[in-house]
Amino acid sequence: MKTTMIKYMSLVGILATFLFSCSKFEEINTNPNATDQVTAGMLASNMILDITRSDISTQKSFMQPFILAKYVTWQEGQESFQYNRITRGSFGRLSLLRNIEPMIAYAQTPELKNSYTALGHFIRAWQSFILTMQMGDIPFSEATKGETEGIIKPKYDTQKEVFLGILNELDEAHKLFGQGVDFEGDPIYQGSKDQWQRLVNSFELYVLLNLYKKTDDPDLSVISRFQDIVNSRPLMRNYNDNFALTYLDKDGQKYPWVNINSSNPFTIYPMLTANLLEPLKAMQDRRLFYYAKPSSVKLAAGLEVSDWDAYPSVEASASFNSLQGIRASKDFTDLNDRYADLFNAEPVGQFTYWDLQFILAEASLRGWVSNSAVNYYNEGITASMQFLASHTPDNEKYHHNMQITDGYIQTYLNANPLKGAMEQQLEQIITQKYVAGFLQDCDYFAWFENRRTGYPTFILNPATNLNDPTTSFPKRWLYPADELNYNGENVAAAIQRQFGGNDNVNQEMWVLK
Repeated sequence: MKTTMIKYMSLVGILATFLFSCSKFEEINTNPNATDQVTAGMLASNMILDITRSDISTQKSFMQPFILAKYVTWQEGQESFQYNRITRGSFGRLSLLRNIEPMIAYAQTPELKNSYTALGHFIRAWQSFILTMQMGDIPFSEATKGETEGIIKPKYDTQKEVFLGILNELDEAHKLFGQGVDFEGDPIYQGSKDQWQRLVNSFELYVLLNLYKKTDDPDLSVISRFQDIVNSRPLMRNYNDNFALTYLDKDGQKYPWVNINSSNPFTIYPMLTANLLEPLKAMQDRRLFYYAKPSSVKLAAGLEVSDWDAYPSVEASASFNSLQGIRASKDFTDLNDRYADLFNAEPVGQFTYWDLQFILAEASLRGWVSNSAVNYYNEGITASMQFLASHTPDNEKYHHNMQITDGYIQTYLNANPLKGAMEQQLEQIITQKYVAGFLQDCDYFAWFENRRTGYPTFILNPATNLNDPTTSFPKRWLYPADELNYNGENVAAAIQRQFGGNDNVNQEMWVLK
């Protein structure tokens, strides 16, 4: 009994000491100038930043979508995306959705609740769109019901059901932003419900355009939905409405490719490709001089920085060894110095005003809207060029004495009109969208567009293609390994329903048929 009491007293002393220490630790480490309460704004900010920054937060991850879409080659090693090897996807985007309901619950007024609920609808739609475009059928209706309804193995909705759900989410977001107020915690639009509503409606047009093969489906009502949005809802007005993150001169908040104080060891690996450079040269497009840095070999040979021939291109499908030889020779085109020099080279847009204009141009070409495709096409080009000019310091090494001015833009539009048969015009529109999307649209949108339309044309080189078979490009990501291990029955049902039981990167998903 005495021994037990000694042990008990010793434990009390230890606990008392521990609790006192914890109390002092919390007192010392509490920031009196920061809140220790969770707010709707804090949760909103975290989710918005997760969408716009997390996947591109490091230098190499920033370049991955542009490697897959053949804007750049990568010479650190034989990069899978450059040579068309796509493996397993991830459902990590779905975990973010668990914060939506708590965010809404913390809203302090009915009007704020409307705005945060609308934001939640948009986030669900955005994350689900990327995932379904990557893989096909995904968990949607049961995706976040683990905590509320105990559904830890969600079923997979068909891709058609997912697209219907996305469209409904965006319709609800439009309605509720209209009934809401400006809100806190928004690093993109500073809480402007008007700009968020414009983004929601503009993005819904992009979702609908991806359903262009499904216009006969009465459940989707693709064309009438598209027309209703264009005719009756507010859309993005200029590049200031871009869904874009502006970077700051603070640690962890600088532009992803910045190399201040040699902080970016990857700047030596990219080379710009023919897919980007050759259209720019053919159209005498001065965006080349804002995107690129001339070959030091060509300059040593006497060419000027403003000479189009000072910017040689490489072929993305060329062998890794041959590209290594070009890199060693230094006779290649690198990224413009501004991307590495400046803490905010430019805001990085996940969805932009010029995207919207090219979407409308294509819709006009398809007869969905009555306004001229030419006007939309010209406006998309103009917005892209004005954005570059406005975000580039007046420094020779950033524009190489080939500045973009209003007069130049008009000359360019006159020299490169939208014309020809429908297929020729479609190629022009998608090519302009591709050119304008350099180091923008970081969620693989350029690759999705190539898969959807075939433009711009990517060269298929069986000798270097890492896809199996080497005679084709892949079409999708495989389902995550975690799903095979922990939700096997549902993922197996989805694979059987879509692909006859074969989870293969070459399988064609519903939206592409």
